[in-house]
Amino acid sequence: MSERIQQLCVELSLNAVATHYANLADEAAHKERSFVEYLEQVLDVEAALRAERSREVLRRLAGFPSVKTIEQFDFEAGAGAPKARIQELTGLAFVERRENVILLGPSGTGKTHLAIALGVKATERGYKVRFITAADLVIQLEKARREHRFDQYLKRAILGPSLLILDEIGYLPLKKDQSDLFFQVVAKRYEHGSVILTSNLSFGDWETTFDGNAALTSAMLDRLLHHAHVLQIRGDSYRLRQARQSGLIGPKPSKQEINGANQVGQ
Repeated sequence: MSERIQQLCVELSLNAVATHYANLADEAAHKERSFVEYLEQVLDVEAALRAERSREVLRRLAGFPSVKTIEQFDFEAGAGAPKARIQELTGLAFVERRENVILLGPSGTGKTHLAIALGVKATERGYKVRFITAADLVIQLEKARREHRFDQYLKRAILGPSLLILDEIGYLPLKKDQSDLFFQVVAKRYEHGSVILTSNLSFGDWETTFDGNAALTSAMLDRLLHHAHVLQIRGDSYRLRQARQSGLIGPKPSKQEINGANQVGQ
């Protein structure tokens, strides 16, 4: 009998049932559960396994450089991170409403961590997510255009995900053609799906990233900010704090020391 059950489980791809049906049967007999209750338990473990596998596939396809969670984020160190607003975003209503999230702040303050954490949360809810840096995105867009599959790439990689995460806007300046390509991404996603962007630049400095094109930058920000949650992250770089704690660099200068240095330089 058990061999036949195992064979049927293999044929029907019921991996969790094959693993747990015997133990669940013993438990059901011991607790005098009905056949219907036993069947429900068996189907529950199979559904749970399939859901976890689906989440694992979504996380892998998202392209996260590493897995981060909101629980791992040090809100005490990143004193400028608006905890209440970030916790609200974990509800993912912004994805459902196709709204954007823009994280601004100095390098090392946790913008990418928060972006990934929201992305991971989205994959756990079954959303398709794609993570990519702005620089890598432009490289892929240029490659797709050269290979005459630009529209196909936009449809699959840009319009396909429910949530698109674009990291490190402003770290590298873009040329005119690259700026035009990036604008097409923003224009295509506008009111079609949510975008999370991170940048170390204030909006007033974005023009310098996009080849000094004020009209393009203004049109892009108009679309991004129409339905957006803008979060300013302040604080010291996490990596610098770690270096100070390990003794690789000296302690952070006090305000008095900074003021004294400024007076000497005047």
